[in-house]
Amino acid sequence: MAPEMQFLWNGPSTAERTILLAHGAGAGLDTPFMNHFAERLAERGFRVGRFEFPYMAARRQGGKQRPPDKEPVLRATWLAAIAAAAAERLVIGGKSMGGRIASLVADEAGVAGLVCLGYPFHPTGKPDQLRVEHLQRLKTPTLILQGQRDPFGDAQEVATYALSPRIEVHWLPDGDHSFKPRKASGRSEQENWNEAVEKIASFVATLD
Repeated sequence: MAPEMQFLWNGPSTAERTILLAHGAGAGLDTPFMNHFAERLAERGFRVGRFEFPYMAARRQGGKQRPPDKEPVLRATWLAAIAAAAAERLVIGGKSMGGRIASLVADEAGVAGLVCLGYPFHPTGKPDQLRVEHLQRLKTPTLILQGQRDPFGDAQEVATYALSPRIEVHWLPDGDHSFKPRKASGRSEQENWNEAVEKIASFVATLD
């Protein structure tokens, strides 16, 4: 049975494009990171919806730390969210795990595009445990925003992966998994976040 979906919406309901975003494994839909992307994309005229996976919704209600749901539940939740949004020309994605699960259902769901905010190409410290097999045959137009220093897949590592030609990877200067650079880089977190927002807006505008 598909879970009942509850969304947090930003942006005009009359927007030509709807973007659905899911959170990462450790934090919910209303972190500063998620708020920034939803609010800035809404300012650019998109309708942006956010939702939580069952384990995170239960954590919010009960206050107890819970591990992420198993992959079948995560996938079913994403498919339920896509169905509940009932939007044409839908773009899906999210932060880390949320974007990874979106990438697993994107082709099946027939969405217009996919945006991953820090893709976990492998567990941190385990570069041999790759999560890229499905990315080699992905047909959905995809934008991956990735920090150059991301411990889940940095610029040097990802350059060696055989990814689908439908995938574009955009590197954020000196960024970590949440795109935060080191102070010595001369770059700010806000600059990387804003660059990522602009790149997403440009990518979505190119979709059929």
